[in-house]
Amino acid sequence: MYRRCSALIAVFIWTALLACKAAALDVIVISDLNGSYGSVRYDARVDKAIERIIEIDPDLVISTGDMVAGQRIPNLSDKQVREMWNAFHEAVSDPLEAAGIPFAVTPGNHDASAYRGFERERKIYAEEWTPRKPGVDFLVSDDYPFFYAFEMQGVTFASLDATTLGPLSGDQLDRLEELGANGDPIVTFSHLPLWPFAIQREREIIGDPTLEKIYLESGVVLHLSGHHHAFYPGWKDGVAYVSQACLGGGPRRLIGDSARSPHSFTHVTFQPNGEFGIAVYRGPDFERSVNFKSLPKEIRSPNAVLTRLDLVK
Repeated sequence: MYRRCSALIAVFIWTALLACKAAALDVIVISDLNGSYGSVRYDARVDKAIERIIEIDPDLVISTGDMVAGQRIPNLSDKQVREMWNAFHEAVSDPLEAAGIPFAVTPGNHDASAYRGFERERKIYAEEWTPRKPGVDFLVSDDYPFFYAFEMQGVTFASLDATTLGPLSGDQLDRLEELGANGDPIVTFSHLPLWPFAIQREREIIGDPTLEKIYLESGVVLHLSGHHHAFYPGWKDGVAYVSQACLGGGPRRLIGDSARSPHSFTHVTFQPNGEFGIAVYRGPDFERSVNFKSLPKEIRSPNAVLTRLDLVK
């Protein structure tokens, strides 16, 4: 069931079985901010987006990956990779920290690819973020900044380490199941999506039915993802799957659509009455919202049909 929320423009509310225990929780999601490989420059829209986010003053900002532009053969030098991270921190991390806004990240393939040959980039990613842990109540942190989980106002957030195609590596499925034992609603965020959203990225997914089964059994209500560079608020079998548009280069077309997704960031608001709302704000000023009715009614792929959130009754 959906209800309109006057606090957000063009927001559609999904009545989920959430057990939020406190006041409304505002979360901003950004994704795919990088430019060309090796770049240490960010488009002016990134600066504008961060400025606008700070004006909104959310309780939390999440990045679903691809913050820098690594994963290149021949490999970038350690110095080049460090310079990219320095540029990212200057443009994004430091302004958010100065504003007192916790910033939770998950690795993208261009940040910390788990494919062979990019071990040094993965190591540098860990070294860059270990001293930048957000000030949140961690539930699992021994593998931060890869797989980790924390709690905010009765909602559990879990970062999934998903930089390679196919099922999650290691014991992430088991650890996600364990998080479901506390009974709180769970929001997962990862770089790769579980299901496809964008044209020519149909195979670049997690695509694991076992993960979907755990979602349904463990109380996962929302999965936030990047990589496909296109915004879509989807729903399947009681779980919302929201793909983020990019703030960097390369906006893409959704499956079933002809227009490229505008640069934007996503705003998720969890209400204390058991509802959450989703809005998306597009550039260049990030004040105008995207009308959900402009998006395809559904995203179809061989193993999943995602229905646009506002159409779910």
